[in-house]
Amino acid sequence: MTMLNIEADMTPLPATKRPVILVVDDALDTLRMICDALMVENYVVLAARDATEALARFEVTVPDGVLLDAVMPGIDGFTLCQHIKATPAWSHVPIVFMTGLSETEQILKGFASGGVDYVVKPLRIPEVMARLATHVGNARVARLAREAVDVAGMGAVLLDTHGRVAWRSPQAAAWLEQVHGPDQGPGSPAADWLDRALHEGEAHADLTPRQRLLARNLGQGGLGETMLLLTLASRDSAATERLRQVALTPRETEVLSWLAKGKTNRDIADILGMSHRTVNKHLEHVFEKLGVETRSAAAAIAGKLLPQAG
Repeated sequence: MTMLNIEADMTPLPATKRPVILVVDDALDTLRMICDALMVENYVVLAARDATEALARFEVTVPDGVLLDAVMPGIDGFTLCQHIKATPAWSHVPIVFMTGLSETEQILKGFASGGVDYVVKPLRIPEVMARLATHVGNARVARLAREAVDVAGMGAVLLDTHGRVAWRSPQAAAWLEQVHGPDQGPGSPAADWLDRALHEGEAHADLTPRQRLLARNLGQGGLGETMLLLTLASRDSAATERLRQVALTPRETEVLSWLAKGKTNRDIADILGMSHRTVNKHLEHVFEKLGVETRSAAAAIAGKLLPQAG
């Protein structure tokens, strides 16, 4: 394959198990050297000499990895990396910087813009190939794991260190659009809902008259990213889950159980041998712990989870 073909071929690539690598460098000699080395390693290779060409390659085929020159005319590599990472459909692609800038400040800038690694010119090709293979392999494993979530009937959303959506599985994207609409950018209802799940541990929203969408914070992963797991549940599942988690005292559990059987407060007082005022106080605590306001709501939850309430 000649360099002309690498640069000019804009036909979408067919499905392949061979990783696709995009090399971005304004120096033609360096570009040719790296592309030749990649083809020897059995990669499918794309090439670009500046940020504009690189983005055009992304529009055609999303690569499995990028080798990116940090210093280029026009838009530099740091800015290009930030743009790629800010695009949800591309943000999972690992980017390895290549540059002659070896100062700590420049290296930190590369990582801050979203790069996963940094190699200094003049390049040692075996080292570059080894680092690239590691990052491409790790990224593929992570992507397959996230996509497998959809197969299991769940969805996944990955948030970056600023709480912005870095990636979402197809199922998660469909559910978010169904609940919150197509706008899922910063400041949108979808973004606010995900932010609530991020900071409170979970969030829920009605999806259909019988189902609601739940988002749970699974904690931080690599590079400070946080994964939220999206699942469907019945409309009352948030309340029933709350009952499983709250710490009712034995006496509160008894009171709730008799309430679920349809007993009045006075009946419960007589059965348990306590004053009517004490029953009221226990129920106040139960309602607060369950997050409900009515006897019927508390009884509905208890009827599903307390064996003695059946």
